[in-house]
This record gives sequence, C-alpha cells and structure tokens, in this order.
Amino acid sequence: MRRIPRILIQLSSRRSVSTNLASAFNKLHLNASSKQDSQYKRTGLFGIDQLQGPDGFHALRDDALERANLIVNEIVQCPAGSDNVVSLFDELSNCLCKVADLAEFIRVGHPQPRFRATAEQASIAISTLVEQLNTDRRLYDSLKKAKFNDALDEHVAKLFLFDFEQCAINLDDDRRKKVLQLNESILKLGSIFAANANQGRLVKTEKLPQNIRHLFPNNSGKTLINGLHADSDNEQVREFAYKTYLQPDKTQDEILTSLLRCRQDLAQICGFESYAHRAVKGSIAGSPEVVNDFLDLLNDRIRHLANRDYDQMLQLKIREQQRKGKGDSGIILNAWDVPYYSANFKRGAYNESVLQSIPYFSIGVCMDGLNLIFNELYGVRMQVDTCQAGELWHNDVIKLSIIEEESNELLGHIYCDLFERPMKQHQDCHHTIRGGCYLRDGTYQLPIVVLVLSLPDSNDNDPALLTPSMVDNLFHEMGHAMHSMMARTKYQHITGTRCSTDLAEVPSILMEFFASDPRVLSRFARHHATGQPMPEELMTRWIKSKKVFTASETQLQVFYAALDQAYHSSNIFQGEKCESNTTDILARIQSQYYSIPYVENTAWQLRFSHLVGYGAKYYSYLVSRAVASAIWTRLFAENPLSRSAGQQYREQVLAPGGGKPAQKIAEDVLACRVDADFIARSVVDSFQQPLKID
Repeated sequence: MRRIPRILIQLSSRRSVSTNLASAFNKLHLNASSKQDSQYKRTGLFGIDQLQGPDGFHALRDDALERANLIVNEIVQCPAGSDNVVSLFDELSNCLCKVADLAEFIRVGHPQPRFRATAEQASIAISTLVEQLNTDRRLYDSLKKAKFNDALDEHVAKLFLFDFEQCAINLDDDRRKKVLQLNESILKLGSIFAANANQGRLVKTEKLPQNIRHLFPNNSGKTLINGLHADSDNEQVREFAYKTYLQPDKTQDEILTSLLRCRQDLAQICGFESYAHRAVKGSIAGSPEVVNDFLDLLNDRIRHLANRDYDQMLQLKIREQQRKGKGDSGIILNAWDVPYYSANFKRGAYNESVLQSIPYFSIGVCMDGLNLIFNELYGVRMQVDTCQAGELWHNDVIKLSIIEEESNELLGHIYCDLFERPMKQHQDCHHTIRGGCYLRDGTYQLPIVVLVLSLPDSNDNDPALLTPSMVDNLFHEMGHAMHSMMARTKYQHITGTRCSTDLAEVPSILMEFFASDPRVLSRFARHHATGQPMPEELMTRWIKSKKVFTASETQLQVFYAALDQAYHSSNIFQGEKCESNTTDILARIQSQYYSIPYVENTAWQLRFSHLVGYGAKYYSYLVSRAVASAIWTRLFAENPLSRSAGQQYREQVLAPGGGKPAQKIAEDVLACRVDADFIARSVVDSFQQPLKID
C-alpha cells in the first residue's frame, strides 16, 4: 500500500487558512484534488471495471448469482458439526449485498436514467434470489447443525436463523405460504399507504371562506390543499388547511387497518405475541413492555417542560392578536398554531444571530472540524483522494480515504455527495455500498459508504455556507459513516450500522453533541473569508438557537412513538381494549401523551408515512438520543476531545458493529443497567446539558 502523506489541520485565529480538505469542499481549486483523473486507466463506478456503462449491472448481477449458487452448494455439502458454516453464510451474504446495496444506491442516486434502470433490474434479481434462499430448508438445516467456534459465531448464526424464521421456514407448508402472502400484502399495502399519505386533497372552492380563497391554488371550481400551510400568518388559513388536509379518508383508513392486521397476523404465525414484539427483539430496549414503560416515564417527566413551551407560544399568539386589535379573552393554542409560533419565535429571537454565524460554517471548515474531532478521538484522518476516470457519478462528489495515523493503514472510503442539484434525492442519508469483513484469503474487505446531503452549492464569491440544522445534519450523517469505517468486524452481516435501529442511531446523534459544544466549535469555526474565530457570544446564541422548544418537540415524538406502539400491540384487534378504528386509537393516545388536544373529524395518522418504514420502531430515535446523551455525559462532557474516551467509545461501541447484542453494547460502555427509567432520565438530561467554554 502506498504511503499517503499526512494532512495537517492548521487553524489560525489571525488569518484565513485552507487545508487540502477545506479547499476541496469549498471548491477553491475547482475540486482539482478530487476530480476524476484522466491520467489513470478508466474504470467504472466505485472503481468497478464492469460499471463503466449501465449494462455492466447485468454482468455484475450474473456474476453474483453464479457465485452465490456455488457457495450455496458448498454450504449444503458441509457435514453436521462443521465449524465454517457461519463464515460461508456471511460469504454468501457479502456476495449478494455487494451488488444489492450498490444497485440500491445507484437506483436512487445516479443522474442518468439508464444507470438507474439497470441498477433496479439488478436489485430485483438479487432480491428474488434472497427470497428463495430464505426459504431453502437445506440452508436452514445446515446452520442449525453447525458448530460455533466462539460467541461471535453463535451470535451471527442466531441473526441468520432469525431471518430464516421470519420467512416461516420452520413452519408447515400452509403456514409458510400464509407468511409469504402476508409479506407480499404488507409490501403492497405499505407502498400504497405511503403514496396516498402525500397526496393533496381537492375540495370545492365554494367550501373555502371567501376571504382566503385567493391564498390556495384553484382551478375550475376546485381548490387543492396540499399541506398544512403551517407557515401562514393567517390563522384562518392554518385552521382550514389543517382540518381539510387531515380529514378522515375511509379508503386510506382501510389500507392502514389492513396493513396493521397483516403485520399482527404475520407476527403471531411466527411465534410473537405482537408485531411490536417482533420488531423490538434484539434492540437496546429489548421488548415493547420496556418501550412503553420508557414512554410513560418520559411523558410524565417532560409534560411540565412541554407545557411551559406551549405557554410561551400562547403568549406569542396573544400578543399577535393584540397587535391586530383583537381581544385576548378565550384565546387558546390549537394544533395548527404550534408549528407556526415555534418557528416564529425562533426567527424573532435568533434569526439575526444565525445569519451572522453562517459565514463561520463553510462546508470546508466543517469538514476540517470533523477531521479534527476524529483525529483527536480516534487517531484517524480524512484525506481527499484522487479518483480514476469513471469512478464518480457526478463531478461534485468527493472521495475521502479514512486513514489510521499511527500505522498509515487505510480503513475505508467515504464518497461525499453533498451538494444539491436538479433531480437529486433530497433525503439526507448514509448508504452502505460495501461492508467491511474478512475474506476467505485472509485479507480485509474495506468498507465503502456514500454520504448524501443537499447543501447549497458554492458560488463565485462564497463556498457553501451551512445553517445550524445543516451543520447538525452533516455531523449526524458523518457519525453513521464513521461507524461503518470503525467497525472492524469479522463478518459483513454485522458491520457498522447493521445492528438494531436504536443502536445504529447512537453514533450519529452523539456527533450532534460535538456540533453543539463550544469547546469543540472554538477549535474550528472560522470565517471563510477572514479566518477570524467565531465570537464567543455569537457562538452561544448559535448553540441556543438549536435548543428552543426541545421539550415540546420531544413530547410530540413521544406521542408519535406511543401511537406507533399502540397500533402494533397485541390487543389492537382482539380483547376488550380493541378500539373500533385507527382514529379512536389516535384520539386516546393523543389525550394521554400530548398536551394539545385532538381536533375532531381529523385523522392525522393517515398522513403518518413513517408507519410504513418504522413500524413499531419509531421509538428508536428517542432511545438512541438517551444512550448518546448518557455516553456524552460519561465519556466526553468533561473533555470532549479526550483520546482515552474516544478509544474506549471506539472499542466498545463502534468496533463491534452489530457483533454483540445491542443492549450489552450500551450497558458495557455505560457501566450500568439500561432500563426504562435510565433511558427516560437520559432524555431529560439531554435537554439540560450546560454550555462549557474553556
């Protein structure tokens, strides 16, 4: 491996400084260090020669399918008690995931339709084979009879067996067929529900009050209500939009009910009390009972804090009504008011400070800051890498190598696709292209990930400048990426973020704590033009701007999570506690967990598309936040850039990936029992982290 020269982070309070990293991301040299270099032999996407053109996905797919069949034959020929079955299973998984994960990203991330189409075809072919393998009794029996070399092998084997058993491979033919039918129905119903959830509502224009008709798009006597209009300063507009957009819809309610019923039937056929029990298995929380206890405890502990937020919003509404010459008697805070007054207060209190702070957070400075953090904590550096012609899908993409400082060992690659452009997906996310693992020949397969954001592009005068939420998003997604880089796992099935949802979000949320600590920010926040450090008072206000109304926003998340759990509980379709429809459940849960009352004749849950992708797991973000807050307090609060703390965190949380039970990983690093009470206390503690300035 060629030796890669070290990039030194040089931050000066007296002059403008630009490292190679900052220069590349700020585009000061037109990305010269990261452009696809025509001097190198031409390659394909991600350095894969077959992907020089879109048809290369056909060859990639065929090679993977052929190799997979060979590995399957090898597995089924293993005698009972073989000790290499788990390794062969992971090799099979790796063979297919390398194509499926790559194809899934290209399907949504490549600008050329032909690439997207062939990637989708490859993805479908791999998924079809995976479905067949998950019902191959020969494979299941081989794994059941395997010998395990150590606790890791046994843990990974249990994960594979769980996947098999979710396809009912251990059941009789009739129940297996029923499971396959239910899975197909769940996929179809979820897709329809999610699509409908984002559809606007068309109403007769005559139903709108005369004085607000001109504020909505209308045509041929019909008006389209395509959202809540939460930013309108006209309460009548907000109220009408809320009540109309969230009107009950019989068809959508039937789809949701069918989806929930299919999930419940699936879980019970597979031996679970409820779908929630199936979804929460193997997580930090461990069971729906712990999740519900946690939500109840957190709800009790934050209600007074949330009500204080709502009182502040109500005072804003009263003052606004007084300015308009209206009386203040009988004024209440309604559901359609909360987003408006929350945003209004933030703008009024912090907008000027945020605008003044933006020049101190160019994308290049932020990347330097991340490099500083990773270097101090883990002894690794990020380095801009030169790409071969054909390796990138767009010229804005920058490839980073993650390198161990002491040994100069390459740990993996992060491709950064950070800037907005036409037709690009707008969701900030982290894609695993290839997981890290040991191969049959003893070499280590380096992880490859893609980081996707939609930051404003630079212009002739300024680099991309980030708002507070953009900085948080960048740090959050980079937390995921570094989890993938740092997980030196034996098997790719458990690498990096391939763990329970409530554990996978811990490293990303923890990074947000670093993005809000003045001792860290003062090390890198510099004006992009002058190099001057960010003034202390401005930094304090910048940090506070991110923590406004945290309690009320958390209460809303608790409500969402509690509703999600109720919809997937064991008694939703049976017993005395069974409500007649999903709206009855919504009204009950809202009265219990949310301070703002339910609005009659609305069905907000029919717009809640997260029920599709996060069924019974919506609570996960709150648990992750609690664990991240507790890790911050235990390891980093006193010294956020402590190498010893960073190494402990790396070894106990990042390195194992999903190689240990999620609850054990959390309890080992925190040296305590992580139960419902601990999780609830940690969430509340995260509200009250003091500002520490050296």
